[in-house]
This record gives sequence, structure tokens and C-alpha cells, in this order.
Amino acid sequence: MKMKKCIVILAVVSISLLFLSVSVSAQTKVYTWKIQSAFAAGAYEYVNPKDLVARLEEMSGGRIKVEILPAGAIVPAFEVLDAVHKGVIDAGHGWSGFWGGKHPAVALFGSPGGGPFGMGSEDYMSWLYIGGGLDLYNELLQKELKYDVLAFPTSIDPPEPLGWFKKPVKSTAEFRGIKFRTAGMAAELFKEMGMSVVILPSGEIVPALERGVIDGAEFHSPSADMSIGLHTVRKFFHMPSVHQPTGNMELIINRKKWDELPSDLKAIVRAACIAETLYFSLKHLDQNVKDLDAMVTKHGVNVVETPKEMIMEMLKAWDRLAERKSKESPFFGKVLASQKVWAGRMVPYRLVAHPPYDTIADYYWKGVNPYKVVKP
Repeated sequence: MKMKKCIVILAVVSISLLFLSVSVSAQTKVYTWKIQSAFAAGAYEYVNPKDLVARLEEMSGGRIKVEILPAGAIVPAFEVLDAVHKGVIDAGHGWSGFWGGKHPAVALFGSPGGGPFGMGSEDYMSWLYIGGGLDLYNELLQKELKYDVLAFPTSIDPPEPLGWFKKPVKSTAEFRGIKFRTAGMAAELFKEMGMSVVILPSGEIVPALERGVIDGAEFHSPSADMSIGLHTVRKFFHMPSVHQPTGNMELIINRKKWDELPSDLKAIVRAACIAETLYFSLKHLDQNVKDLDAMVTKHGVNVVETPKEMIMEMLKAWDRLAERKSKESPFFGKVLASQKVWAGRMVPYRLVAHPPYDTIADYYWKGVNPYKVVKP
């Protein structure tokens, strides 16, 4: 009997040690990913994936190791999503507007006009994380497009300026006569306004302006625009605009690579993306302030206030476009309806509960014009 008990005890101990060994092995295994961004190494947006990679490695205690590569290192910028799906790269970083041609609803997650429905960046972020927006995006990628990936936001973008021009643009009629670079659903919005639109990745915008292939361009933000040299080829910088008041960059992960991760590392990836979304958005705001000041004071850039008439025409064009897309694509309509319901809660609340920004800003800062804004 004693011998049998000893054998049983030894068996239990052996099994326990085996499970402990497996557990320790799982906790110490290193998962190596190769990520390519859709942005060039010199673009300000490339700061986002670089910071995210550092955050992932630190938060995982080195159990996630990532090689980050710029646009074009393995595939062209606009092919990042396909490369992740096919397993050519383990994950990708980009902006959904770059693959908007695959399905009209993709653009609602990267370049929704008008807010949408008046939402600001914080409202839009709450829709993504709390209002079901991120679930809808992954449903779009996985079920509508049949891509073997999943996505997480890594930033919430500020409102994009209208863009860069040879001289102040005074009206929608003048705007229509300009051959203009843009991307995402904004390209269709500007076409709806009667413009000639050219879609180019970031690295090709400045050369196209220099060669006269295009007359004007919008890209992303003061910091991003400065990082690719737009201030060196055009001196009239028009803002604000409503063609893309918000949006987000994203991390796209190959499903097989995601499924390989243990549950704690999956939680770390989610948390790292949320942390980077907030941190980069705050960092980007600070950098935009610095860079717009530098462009004006050191590089002779003129900030031009976009006429309100043009902003109203953009909103009308967006409404026409969105209505047409909703009829053409049931999923587009489904996402747009979700955004409208969320905006219907957020925007009226802000109007009632939040003090008017302009009123308080004028009280403290009226007459202060560090950017020498030009009224066309």
C-alpha cells in the first residue's frame, strides 16, 4: 500500500511539474512580429507605430518583440492591409482611408465628413470604444471583406486643415478649379463638389506639387504636413475644414498571429493600443501647436481662414454623398446609422453641458493672433 501511495504521489508531482513547466514556458515564450507602416519613416505619423512598438515590448516584459518598417519596405503603402491578410507581414499600421476602395464603409472609420453629424474627436473615440464602432469595423474587415485580420485604433486624429494652395482661395467656385490631392472618402466628397481630385501617398505629394501635377493638396495636420515638406512648396495654408474632422490610425494584426498569443498578451496588446491612442493624440496636439508656429514665424507660411460658405458646401456635399452610399451599400448605411445614433446622444449633450469654446476663448484671448490669420 505504501508503495502504491508513493507511486500515486510521484505521479501527481510529475504531472504538476509538467503543467508548471508548460505554464512557465508559455510565460517566457517570445512572440516576434514584423510590422510595416503605410507611412514613410520621415512622416510624423510614423511616430505612432514606433511609440506603439516600444509600448508593446515594455508592457509585455519583452515577450512581444516587433520589427517596425516604413512604407514600401516590403509592400507599397496602399497594400498593407492585403499583406497582413496574406501573412506577408504579421501586422500593419495605417489609416483605413488608404483601403477605402475595397468597400465604401471603410471610409467611415478613417475620413467621415462632418464629424460625422457634428461629433468631435472625443465623441468619435467614444463611439469606437463604447458605442460599438470598433466591433463594426472588425465585422466589416472579417465578414464583409473576408479578411483574416483584426484591427485596433492607435490614434484619434485632430480635424484636418483644408490644405495648401498657391494663393488664398476665396470661394467654392475658385476651389473647384484646382487640381487637388486628397485621399479616402474626402476624395469622393471633393469630387461631389466638382473638383478634380488626385489620390497620392504621402511620399509623392511634394514632388507632384513641384512638377505641377497637382495645384494644391491636403494631407493630415500641421505636424504631419511639415514633416513631408508641404510648407516648402506652398505658402498659403487654409484651415479649418470639415472634410475629415476626425478619424484614426490603426494596428491591423494577422488573425493567425493574434490567435497564437496567450490571453494575457492579447490583453496587453489591447491596453497598449488604447494607451497609445490617448498619448499620441495629446502629443500630436502639442506638436501641432509648435509646428504651426514654426511654419508661420520661420518659414513664411500664411494661415488662411477657410470661408464659412465653403464649409457649408462641404457639409451639403457630404450629406448627398453619404445618402447615396447608404443606398448603394447596406453596410455603409448600418455604420452611418450607428454614428448618427451616437452623435444624437453626444452632440446635443455637449451643446447643453459644455461651455461654448469660442466665447471663453475670446474672453481670454481675443485679439491674440500668433498665426497672422489671413481672411480671404
